[in-house]
Amino acid sequence: MEEPHSVNSPRTILSFSKRGRTTTASVSFVDPNDEKSNSGEHGPKPSEVYGFVGSITTVVATAIYLAWAYIPEPWLHSIGIFYYPSRYWALAVPTYAMVIIVLAVIFYIGLNFMSTPPPTSLTTMFDEFSREPSSFLSHMEGDEQPIEPISDLGIDKINVLMFDDAE
Repeated sequence: MEEPHSVNSPRTILSFSKRGRTTTASVSFVDPNDEKSNSGEHGPKPSEVYGFVGSITTVVATAIYLAWAYIPEPWLHSIGIFYYPSRYWALAVPTYAMVIIVLAVIFYIGLNFMSTPPPTSLTTMFDEFSREPSSFLSHMEGDEQPIEPISDLGIDKINVLMFDDAE
């Protein structure tokens, strides 16, 4: 019985003994984490197939586009191609695509600015998750004080720390 991932070589190993036996060389690859090896299902995943077909289609479409855009009309007529879109579209479609991408980025940035509260709004400083510093540890002294719980600093304390000219 062969193992789940065995490869039989088409070559045979000849024995130079008097009996003249031939044996088939085989190599076995066993992956203990492979769930498919137990079920008997083999083959590529659908996402791999779609990726392969998509990449081949992209290469073929790019080659056809470049041929249509750069080969002169008399050459196309000489090989029997008479019906194709106007050369205007060879420049118009990429230009329109780039303009649409730039406008989409500008629109996205504008939506972000519109959904952000103004700097004077209190929601930029406080929300339902804001925590005031607790003062229950003030009775301990010296090195015995534990690390304070996580809390928010008030804007007045930050302004004093950053902009106080009393020093």
